[in-house]
Amino acid sequence: MIAIQHEDVDIGNLISAAKSAGTGAVVVFDGVVRDDNIREMELEAYEEVALRELEKIAGDATRLHNLLHVDIIHRIGRLSVSENILIIVVSAGHRPDAYAGSRYIIEEIKKGVPIWKKELTKDGGRWVPGEHAHGAGKNS
Repeated sequence: MIAIQHEDVDIGNLISAAKSAGTGAVVVFDGVVRDDNIREMELEAYEEVALRELEKIAGDATRLHNLLHVDIIHRIGRLSVSENILIIVVSAGHRPDAYAGSRYIIEEIKKGVPIWKKELTKDGGRWVPGEHAHGAGKNS
């Protein structure tokens, strides 16, 4: 499953779906809203382009790291501290491939998928540059 959505997902179901014949390892990445003195986080995406990029990244990761299964779910909208933002579930025949595939996916997403985050504080909010603030810049 490759998706950009408001709703959370059942990570347990994703893990179960990732297990198939030949699976020797499943790696889960669950990026959550960190408590950096914020109230909430607002995430926006250029959905059509972001989905296309996520699908390309999933395909590249599958080929480069011998993955058997890939899920990438990126949430958008307003999220509270400790809520899931980005879930990546990959499976492979061997542990090194699963770890490398998961790492490849997160690093590629950070390079340029058009998804932006705004941290909402008691004093207002700010668009966050850098890690996990993807794509062309947003201004506050």
